[in-house]
Amino acid sequence: MNALAPLRHAPFRYLVTGRLIGMLGNAVAPIALAFAVLDLTGSPADLGLVVGARSLANVLFILFGGVLADRLPRHLVMVGSSVLAALTQAAVAALVLTGTATIPLLIGLGVVNGMVSALAMPATAAMMPQTVPGELIPQANALNRLGTNTAMIAGAALGGLLVAAVGPGWGLAADAATFAVSALAFARVRVPDVRDRTAPRQSALHELRVGWSEFASRSWVWSVVLAFMFINAAHTGGMSVLGPAVADDTIGRSGWGTVLAVQTAGMVVGALLALRLRLRRPLLVGCACMLAFALPVVALAELPQLPVLLVGGFLCGVAVEQFAIAWDSSLQRHVPADRLARVYSYDMLGSFLAIPVGQVAAGPLAEWIGTQNALRCAAALMVLSVLGMLANRGVRTLRADAPTAAAPTRDPVPASA
Repeated sequence: MNALAPLRHAPFRYLVTGRLIGMLGNAVAPIALAFAVLDLTGSPADLGLVVGARSLANVLFILFGGVLADRLPRHLVMVGSSVLAALTQAAVAALVLTGTATIPLLIGLGVVNGMVSALAMPATAAMMPQTVPGELIPQANALNRLGTNTAMIAGAALGGLLVAAVGPGWGLAADAATFAVSALAFARVRVPDVRDRTAPRQSALHELRVGWSEFASRSWVWSVVLAFMFINAAHTGGMSVLGPAVADDTIGRSGWGTVLAVQTAGMVVGALLALRLRLRRPLLVGCACMLAFALPVVALAELPQLPVLLVGGFLCGVAVEQFAIAWDSSLQRHVPADRLARVYSYDMLGSFLAIPVGQVAAGPLAEWIGTQNALRCAAALMVLSVLGMLANRGVRTLRADAPTAAAPTRDPVPASA
């Protein structure tokens, strides 16, 4: 099968274009924000509060985003979210550039930005299988990841250069601009409506129960999400909070940007590899590859030198793409299309739930037991969590050639529930 076949479909091209442009800016933003806070107070704990507040808002509103994406045209949800995200990031950039930023202001804008992001994330994920025929879903996911990861390489490198050369405020301004351009691309996406317009409108609570029924009925789904609750918390605390602080004392800010760019280069290689692989049990392979996700955290703890971090980051990137593409393709093949955004929202809620805890706790934990020991704890938690999801039989046995469930199905939850 032609690996580039999804590009023949205009909705897929516009969707991927919007995501590519958005990811270019989003790769700059974490680097710029991290060093903006460190320039402001010099405290990893303050950085944890700023990024943790955004993540908490994202978690709190993600389920509502899933309901919204299954109720409304998904491309319109994405357009509105992109416009609002552009405005919030522009406000953060203006505060940093004018020297008027404070930690409370950054926390407040981060909360708003997290809410806006929560509205778009389930819609973006669920729209992908609507843009191509069912047999092209794995290739579409691989191409989507390939494009966005390529953009992240450029964005991470650009972020490091911008922060080092002209300061973090301009990196945040660039992120705001990319959100605005993404909104234009998303506005051009036209896909068939998967909603059943003849069905009576139910309450948001009822629709959440329907989504929960789809989510909880598949052990391979909830076991992976449970594992990622811990994996993401440990990884984000180690990489986004402690990583920049270690980099300031060792490889420098531009070096840290290079490490993140090389990690994303590994993701590009991983996506190219996934385009060629035809695995019988892709989810099993993808989950096993997540053991390599801990490599950069281990390198930060044990040997924070540029060559070691570059190798660890690259291998991590290659491995994580095998999981990401297998996971998206598995959900999109086995979950009904009209419930997919809600299942994605439960996936995102569980996966992101503990991220604010990891971000906020990383700084105080490092002050208590030392940065090196805090990073070791994060790496150990990640490895144990991967082993936990591999213990699930559904993860080990789910096959790529199993029958799909992409079509809408009848409501498993009575309307009176």
